[in-house]
Amino acid sequence: MTFYVESETDRALPFDAEEVAGKVIAETLECEKCPYEVSLNILLTDNDGIHELNRQHRGIDRPTDVLSFPNVDYDEPADFSAVEENIEDYFDPESGELCLGDIVISVDKVYGQAGEYGHSVRREYAFLVAHSMLHLLGYDHMEPAEAEVMERKQDEILDRLGITRSGQEAACQGER
Repeated sequence: MTFYVESETDRALPFDAEEVAGKVIAETLECEKCPYEVSLNILLTDNDGIHELNRQHRGIDRPTDVLSFPNVDYDEPADFSAVEENIEDYFDPESGELCLGDIVISVDKVYGQAGEYGHSVRREYAFLVAHSMLHLLGYDHMEPAEAEVMERKQDEILDRLGITRSGQEAACQGER
């Protein structure tokens, strides 16, 4: 697995963003039984930066917490059976890794939503990475049934990592 975390904001996170993202990415890929080595990029920005990207790419003129830019078109979420039919579109020719896409996270929103939900900045960041990873694997939440599936999967990923909404770890670190 290859991933890069790039920051274009001066607002720092109070933990190693790359380490937390790596754990969430790996757990998501394991939960979804991804048979490939993958690559992806994470950009940490501020509300102004994500606002502009949201306006340009989605036509929505306001900041959001996370944007996902998937590279793979799935017939069904996390159905990797058709991926090899498009090797030239989906795989890096040098590394052989499946290029999943890009994640953009507003660090301002991470802090704001952590306060709003009463949990740690780490929990919010991990949640947004898990949420976006599921989008990169073809999941969506436009319909109630889809949203229920995504919510269950996000909870499973974070629970498996011990980044829970309640409990001992949550009490110690203020997790959601």
